Amino acid sequence: MKEMQAINKSLSSLGDVFNALATGSAHVPYRNSKLTYLLQDCFNGDGKALMIVNLSPAMQSSKESLCSLKFAQRVNTIELGRAVKHIKQGQKGMKR
Repeated sequence: MKEMQAINKSLSSLGDVFNALATGSAHVPYRNSKLTYLLQDCFNGDGKALMIVNLSPAMQSSKESLCSLKFAQRVNTIELGRAVKHIKQGQKGMKR
């Protein structure tokens, strides 16, 4: 039960970070959990992050699976910024 509460708190903090980044907030609460603190470089500048949601087919896990899908849907709606292609000076195109 304690572990589940800690995981939920970390995911809630992750959602808070996504919301702060999406709204352009002056303060982004990276230090609210170890998870967000460790991932802070992924959300700044050129970093990339991938979120994978794992679902259980068991009926007794349906409520938890639904919560996971709702969280993923919430995160998916957040736009952190447009991707920018960085090319080093002197780098030439691919040869065929």
